[in-house]
Amino acid sequence: MSHQALVLDANILVRAVLGQRVFKLLNQYHGTTAFFAPDEAFEDAEKYLPKIFEARGLDWAIGAAVLSRLPTLVQRIEFDVYCEFEVNARKRIRDVRDWPVLATALALDCPVWTEDQDFFGSGVATWTTNTVPMYLIGVE
Repeated sequence: MSHQALVLDANILVRAVLGQRVFKLLNQYHGTTAFFAPDEAFEDAEKYLPKIFEARGLDWAIGAAVLSRLPTLVQRIEFDVYCEFEVNARKRIRDVRDWPVLATALALDCPVWTEDQDFFGSGVATWTTNTVPMYLIGVE
């Protein structure tokens, strides 16, 4: 049963596919922490990952397989869940393109996991990949 929750930014979804650390953390803690990401974060990851793989000369079939597993670890949150928080989120965040992640965090009343500095000072607890293990360990 989940006792904690985190909203993931698109950059964390991308890192889960490109690297090992984020995916391992998601896999290790999905039983004790609920992971969420707004639909737009998933769409961004789906849009940019093939281009990143191509630019790096990597096999996209492998990346696509990892990406297809993410919904088993990270719940996709649809627009209708967070849309009522759009105005508040846009006021709080420096980069207005990030409002869906912040609005989702406000809707679900939970912190954000991101590498994006624009979330700091938004009034929502923010964790990076380097610091999020401290949050996750709290439920072990």
